[in-house]
Amino acid sequence: MQPRSRLALPLLILAALASAALVLYAVGSWPLAAGFAATILTAAALLTWYQHLYPPQISNREATPDWTVARAAADASSMAIAVTDRGGRLVCASDLFGEWFPGYPTPPGVTADAGLNDALSAAARAAWRDGEARHEGVAQGALRLDVDVARTGRSEDYLLWRFSPVRQPSALDDVNRFLTGEAGRQLGEAGIMAVLIGGEGRIRAANGAFLLRAAGRIDANIVGRDFAAHMRVDDKGRLFLAREEQGGLPLRLLQVPLKRTAQPNGSQASMQDGPMLLLLIDEPAGGGGTSALSYIETLLSLLPFGLAMADRDGRVLFVNNAFARVAGLKSGDKPSYPGDLVVREDQAAVADAVRRFAVGPQMSGDIAVRMRDTPDDPIALSLAGVRGLGEAAVLLSLKDNSEESKLKRQVAQATKMQAIGQLAGGVAHDFNNILTAIIGHCDLMLMRHTPGDSDYDDIQQVKSNSNRAAGLTRQLLAFSRQQTLRPQILQLPDIVADVSNLLKRLLGENVKLDVTHGRNLGAIRADPGQLEQVIVNLAVNARDAMPEGGTVNIQTYAVPAIKVREMRQQILPAGDYTALRVSDTGLGIPPDILAKIFEPFFTTKELGKGTGLGLSTVYGIVKQSGGYIFAESELGRGASFVIYLPVYAGADAQQPAPVKAPAPRPETWGTGTVLLVEDEDMVRAVAERALTRQGYKVLTANDGEQGLEALNGPEKIDLLISDVVMPNMDGPAMVAQARRAYPDLPVLFMSGYAEEQLRKSIDIANVAFLPKPFSVSQLAEAARDALAMHPAPK
Repeated sequence: MQPRSRLALPLLILAALASAALVLYAVGSWPLAAGFAATILTAAALLTWYQHLYPPQISNREATPDWTVARAAADASSMAIAVTDRGGRLVCASDLFGEWFPGYPTPPGVTADAGLNDALSAAARAAWRDGEARHEGVAQGALRLDVDVARTGRSEDYLLWRFSPVRQPSALDDVNRFLTGEAGRQLGEAGIMAVLIGGEGRIRAANGAFLLRAAGRIDANIVGRDFAAHMRVDDKGRLFLAREEQGGLPLRLLQVPLKRTAQPNGSQASMQDGPMLLLLIDEPAGGGGTSALSYIETLLSLLPFGLAMADRDGRVLFVNNAFARVAGLKSGDKPSYPGDLVVREDQAAVADAVRRFAVGPQMSGDIAVRMRDTPDDPIALSLAGVRGLGEAAVLLSLKDNSEESKLKRQVAQATKMQAIGQLAGGVAHDFNNILTAIIGHCDLMLMRHTPGDSDYDDIQQVKSNSNRAAGLTRQLLAFSRQQTLRPQILQLPDIVADVSNLLKRLLGENVKLDVTHGRNLGAIRADPGQLEQVIVNLAVNARDAMPEGGTVNIQTYAVPAIKVREMRQQILPAGDYTALRVSDTGLGIPPDILAKIFEPFFTTKELGKGTGLGLSTVYGIVKQSGGYIFAESELGRGASFVIYLPVYAGADAQQPAPVKAPAPRPETWGTGTVLLVEDEDMVRAVAERALTRQGYKVLTANDGEQGLEALNGPEKIDLLISDVVMPNMDGPAMVAQARRAYPDLPVLFMSGYAEEQLRKSIDIANVAFLPKPFSVSQLAEAARDALAMHPAPK
């Protein structure tokens, strides 16, 4: 660090302390002053960190970065920060990063969620390429984090990872806006003074009625001042405003706890532990609590959070609209006891809690209960003892966590779908090996028989059933987003037009097909054959949902980015989309089934009338194409499936894929030596026999290490055919080493995984790909085409 930098940091610290003192003198708020000073210190630390990342070039020698300053800057902020270098090594991380991610894992591999780590890996690649990237909604325990990744450093050879907690709305913010807005003014007109105070007793917000009577001006600034300084108590224990020394009316005070801190010795907390809403009303002439209680009920009916009151015997006296909504009560309904709202197992605990808070000192606390209408989602019931309100003895509140529960269900559903997808992909890959052997042996046997032979039809039947099984594995791979796609630039209405004639035959006479197209639709990039399968599956499901007939509507329309933002969809990122909606007028889908419809093998059809893979295939194709699919339904009013496909923004977006005439296939007979590397004995055996029958000389190996030995042997290899995933040394590692000695060696990969997925992980040029399962003729054609890519030297 340069001398000027060493001098600047102490000066900035002195400036921060001086600024904090001025803020404290002007406002009188210790938290505000401390926050102001912390902001300046954070800026100073970040400036120092910046100077370390971008040091002035005073010589040719480079000093090793002093990451202690970077850690200090990170620890001064509310973000967890980590720095990785080009080699993917963690070179610096804040203490908060270690707290949120124990063991200091190296980004992007910060969690056990493989899908999330893949998303962070994609963000890292985007940051190296574009300079910055962002990923939102990372779940880490009870936290939800947004991740910003930026390329930094003087040579831009570091990645800066910033994990920021997603700010959740709080009751304090709601009350603050409530008091300072129109609702606070209406309370004042009703004669109710309202004040929000912190746990230390200082005022955070107040409505105009309190400001006028306590400070003399409706625009007075009393934020940060002690609430008790504005109050006085006479010798009879009555409460007055200090400014109204003579002639003032005694006041009745109601305390509404908003947030409590747990005590070390138990779960209950004193009402003075956290922020509170204080409500003050003039004591009615002659005393008594009935009029005061009516005032309070009027106030509670206006508050935006759920509140209710109960007497000492536990009977419910009052519930406001927000409480009724959270509790699932109908308009005008009021339960006799709080226990009537919860499941039977929790009723005794609620009744006991109400009795405890109704007598003795004023206390508050929370208990977890399960509501009668939503027993699967526990909810916090807060109780606080109140005094001086006549019959009312306990104040109850319910937290409306419907959005939080919805988010939890979405995360759980996404996690479940990812786990099912991984399982389905693994099962499909293993089955593809088995089916490759069965189909290959059938082809070899059919070569020795002619139509009319006694065994010919039986062999043909075995092959036909094997191809049906291969179709099921393709559907599983589609769901798990591991199938091979052939994407093209296309217009969605063209795909709908191509499949319309087929749909009319499939839907039958009782079902009407109605197709409409919007204007200005952007081009998309997808596999046309797979999109046709999506439309057919959705239309057939719609037909089956209308046993008495009806109408299937297919619509295409443009969804610009501005409309996506207006939708406020948590899952759909902002951007331009072309949408496809398939809807019906059928029976609809029950809510409990709607969450399961995309799962493989889930079906509501009778046994033998469906595999349960139709919608899961649709889901996988849409996701693998970069799109999103949503299901909407109302019982008795049909169902709708809406697919959003991103508009393709490439330079060739206006150039649809040309239609190529099928070229005549040349002879598949070949010559030369082929090295076949495959760890599955049954696949290797059938592939060896198939290639031998086509005229090739075949050498075999069980894994990559044996394959390299064969390559370095005396025999010249003309073509290398290899599986991708193998024990010891896999196919890509073997080919990478082989290409160093034989750069022009033709390579044909065969695998049960998707070509797109493999090409992302295989950084090898000029290789061909053959998906499993394949037939003898497909293997022969792939070998011929791979050799044609590398013509023999003259």
